[in-house]
Amino acid sequence: MLKCGCDEVGRGSAVAEVYAAAVILNPAVAIPGLTDSKKLSSKKREILAEQIKRDALSWCIAYSSLEEVEKLNVHYASLLAMKRAIDGLSIRPDKVLVDGKYTPNVMMEATAIVKGDATVPEISAASIIAKVARDHCLMKYHLLYPVYGFHENMGYLTPQHLAALREFGPCPIHRKTYKPIRELLY
Repeated sequence: MLKCGCDEVGRGSAVAEVYAAAVILNPAVAIPGLTDSKKLSSKKREILAEQIKRDALSWCIAYSSLEEVEKLNVHYASLLAMKRAIDGLSIRPDKVLVDGKYTPNVMMEATAIVKGDATVPEISAASIIAKVARDHCLMKYHLLYPVYGFHENMGYLTPQHLAALREFGPCPIHRKTYKPIRELLY
């Protein structure tokens, strides 16, 4: 049975797209160190992301746009990004293992596993490549909007990010439907 892991990143962020990845690992090639991407240093994530992309049977990174996050809400936008990642695989899996409580609407068996990103290698791999892709995106946004510190906070509402929001207001990539941002606008 060919199974893929799937995870999303950026759900709790106050800015930009929600990313997701799907990965089918090669059972003949071990990738030591797979775990929840949040437990790894950025350097270790980068190294593992390259190894995952090189050695996996198939992988795909997808996202839901800021507009989709605001229109659908972040939950449904996350499920849509996961569906896009799964549908984008070059090999169709028999089963999908998803981190969390919910699964996207896909044509094969799907199982949600709470904390699966720390316990299921396929989900860990998806978590890592999705996080690296979103972090790269946020580094580019940092160049456009440096006052918010996206290179450090990745869009999450740290004290420094909140201070910048109070001083400068939201920028075009802030999620206007997110309560702390909405409160600053009205």
